[in-house]
Amino acid sequence: MKKKLSLIAVLLSFNSLFCQEVFKTMFYNVLNFPLQEPATQRLNNLETILLDYQPDLFMICELNNSSGATSILNMMQQAINPNYQMANFVLNGSDDTIGNQNDLQNLIYFDSTKFSLESQTEVNTIFRDFNHYVLKLNTVNQASNPIEINIIVCHLKASSGTDNQQLRLQMAQDLTSYLDGFSSTDYFLLGGDLNIYTNSEPAFQELIDTNNNITFIDPADRMGSWHNNSNYLDVFTQSTRTTTSLGGSNGGFDDRFDFIMTSDNLQNNPELKYTPNSYQVWGNNGVTSCYNSAINSNDCSGSLFNTTIREALHNFSDHLPVTLQIETNESFLSLDTFQVSQSIFEIIGSNIVNSKIELKITKPLPFTTNLNIYNTLGQVMKNTPLNSETILIDISFLSEGIYYISLPKINVQPLKFVKVN
Repeated sequence: MKKKLSLIAVLLSFNSLFCQEVFKTMFYNVLNFPLQEPATQRLNNLETILLDYQPDLFMICELNNSSGATSILNMMQQAINPNYQMANFVLNGSDDTIGNQNDLQNLIYFDSTKFSLESQTEVNTIFRDFNHYVLKLNTVNQASNPIEINIIVCHLKASSGTDNQQLRLQMAQDLTSYLDGFSSTDYFLLGGDLNIYTNSEPAFQELIDTNNNITFIDPADRMGSWHNNSNYLDVFTQSTRTTTSLGGSNGGFDDRFDFIMTSDNLQNNPELKYTPNSYQVWGNNGVTSCYNSAINSNDCSGSLFNTTIREALHNFSDHLPVTLQIETNESFLSLDTFQVSQSIFEIIGSNIVNSKIELKITKPLPFTTNLNIYNTLGQVMKNTPLNSETILIDISFLSEGIYYISLPKINVQPLKFVKVN
């Protein structure tokens, strides 16, 4: 009897993990979109990239104009999720006497079923704005326990040299002064192209200063001198290219310029925290042979990102996007949860698998959706669109162990499989 009760307790414990909600964030330097040609083909490449990750929050810089902002939104709504919305497009309002920066804007897009935009503010600096957005999570208990997350999107001054370092520092100081007006318990996420070459640079030290009201941390925990240092290749984001024909930098893969940073209170707060080990540069296979190469070359091949996605990344921007998952112990309010009386998919063959798992859809789906692969901690390890009756999923990147397959917004018994090497 004790053994049966213990098993029931374990099962109930696992099921409760699925009440933990996770949302996916991405920051991306979109390289002068849409003025950098060819805009239409580049938008198709961006569609490929976003379909691959499907962020709930998409933060961008180097957006040129409102028409570009709208074209991205329309593509996201039509190709990925009709519930995407964007914040108000606002032109850069900072002093641009150093150089014309009015064609380089920041913006966010978000899944409106998970967030509502409460406010947005432009923080002026000597060069480019910081854009501050406040998102409220659309949770079941939002009336009694509202959870807000502050999103900062930025693009610091580019180029090496002492003068440019000083300009980046002044911009960072403008932000930290602005953040003095907030509670130290507020949650903050910063996505940006920081153009910083090492963690010892003054602007970076300004952001991580523990004396600040809001102290930012690096969730990747990869402090060091990144520039031209292949020891940090796993967090490199630039440059995807070795050709001059597509615009942007063409120096090959050698720098970490793009970041998602969090306030230090997002480390271990059950109400809202980043998922450990979820920080990832999308398209970066982490192979040392990629150093100084183009991201679509064979030198950058690996198990995580195939040729198709790396080709799209190469052709869209000279940067790679950065991703991070955030989790909460609250439940999102969903009006689209469906009950099903029987399983709607099954594993073809054995559920003990090595590198690939094949699924068959056995029941029509009520709407277009994706499936999630969870580990035993309830963390999403992979998200895959359901776009055919049979689906072959690459799970070679997973560690050995037990995993579960389930469908978001559909109440169905998860499928279990065992990954072996």
